[in-house]
Amino acid sequence: MTPTPAQPAAKRRRFRIHHLAQAKAEGRKLTMLTAYDFQTAQVFDEAGLDLLLVGDSYGNNMLGYDSTIPVTLEDMMRATSAVARGAHYALVVADMPFGSYEDTPAHAFRSAARLMKAGAQAVKLEGGRPVAPQVKLLTEFGIPVIGHLGFTPQSENALGGPRIQGREDGAAQRLLDDALALQEAGAAAIVLELMPAATAAFVTSGLKVPTIGIGAGPDCDGQVLVWTDMSGLSASTPKFVKTFGNLRKDLVDAASAYALAVRRGTYPDPGHSY
Repeated sequence: MTPTPAQPAAKRRRFRIHHLAQAKAEGRKLTMLTAYDFQTAQVFDEAGLDLLLVGDSYGNNMLGYDSTIPVTLEDMMRATSAVARGAHYALVVADMPFGSYEDTPAHAFRSAARLMKAGAQAVKLEGGRPVAPQVKLLTEFGIPVIGHLGFTPQSENALGGPRIQGREDGAAQRLLDDALALQEAGAAAIVLELMPAATAAFVTSGLKVPTIGIGAGPDCDGQVLVWTDMSGLSASTPKFVKTFGNLRKDLVDAASAYALAVRRGTYPDPGHSY
């Protein structure tokens, strides 16, 4: 009997903005990680992530800042450009940093246009109804937008730090109203950060667009984590983070082994010399 030829593997398609709504309609969970450079973008793209977020958490995790506030548009453009060069399938989303969009829709458009020219395929901005005009203008002129509600790190000074949002009476409805305003303005998805799982589920169920949770329970349409937290590279992580590796220990062990080999004179050895 002639063997049946193996079926060729399906070619992976590029994840695009309309696939967000498609995933929600199909009940398929969306996967997202932050990325700040070419190398990690390549790795996460190979791993099959749907979206890569060039987050302004770049400031905390790569630049050594205490918060996202000092991050500039130029910082975000440089990181976005590197990630875009490494990602061939995942949708690259760039955060709009503090001070680059809040005052007027026109300012928001100028900032977002620079991020798109740097390689972003969508931008993310924080806030609800007050930024709906910015979202509307961006989407009308061809810039996909993802919203961000709950704990919004750029407002941490006003919020009193990284505190859980949405616990007070009426908060769930207010968050849903904000989310609906973003949806109406054209947002393609909304990140929900640091809120009770029941609140996030309530908001998610009231929307046509998908939600992506971070510290917001299991009922969002997808999840995002900061990659250094997810991999175990960070020295400490928030309570909601599950680590899926121990990269910090692996790197410490590798660097220690290298230093020891050099000090003992066992590296370079004949097998690693020209």
